[in-house]
Amino acid sequence: MNNPFSLEGKTILVTGASSGIGKATAIECSKQGANVLLMGRNLERLTYTLEECEGLDHSIIQFDLSDINNIPNLLGMLPDLDGVVHSAGVNTKYLVKNVNREKIDELLHTNYYAPALITQLLLKNKKLKKNASMVFISSISASYASVSNALYASSKAALNAFVRCLAMEIAPRGMRANVIQPGVIETPILQAYAMTDELQDFKNSCPLGHPGDPSDIALGCVYLLSEASKFATGTILTIDGGLTLK
Repeated sequence: MNNPFSLEGKTILVTGASSGIGKATAIECSKQGANVLLMGRNLERLTYTLEECEGLDHSIIQFDLSDINNIPNLLGMLPDLDGVVHSAGVNTKYLVKNVNREKIDELLHTNYYAPALITQLLLKNKKLKKNASMVFISSISASYASVSNALYASSKAALNAFVRCLAMEIAPRGMRANVIQPGVIETPILQAYAMTDELQDFKNSCPLGHPGDPSDIALGCVYLLSEASKFATGTILTIDGGLTLK
């Protein structure tokens, strides 16, 4: 029986694959038959992810995406790709009165510049196969305001706008680009909120009654990478347990 969610035989790059949503996405893609390239900074944690993946045709790319000047060196490490999930991200909370250029760059380098420059690299060098699909992990923070989150929120809002324009640009080539906006997900990035009352407020605010699991977002990635979503592009898919309904 045909499975429209199958990724059998597809080669998928997942950034931020050492933990959280990236790790869960790599594992779920492997379960659907994909050959997964796991990218991240921490070799030990990437190895743990690799051990949880199903199948044998997977590999690790140890790479620090915060060093954007090094991104052109990725070209020689990558095969032709059927899909990409840009999951790597950072969040350090600052009140606006404490913001400076260095802190802005810290967020933008990983959250915006890296996925934008990797996309440019892949397109210019024809590393994306026909009908390739790209998924960008954003956040409800792009339009859901909270104190001390201006840098993270603005980096994700920029990413959303980038992807919508990208989707228009690549559509004539049969390629797709979509965004997933997670809500409160139990990942290491929640540590940015650990010293504030905001974290518990977020958890208590989900209409479904609990935070999400990384696999909830990973399965959304599988959908957007697969033929099941072949008519979806430029979409911003919110998966937040209903948090932004309020």
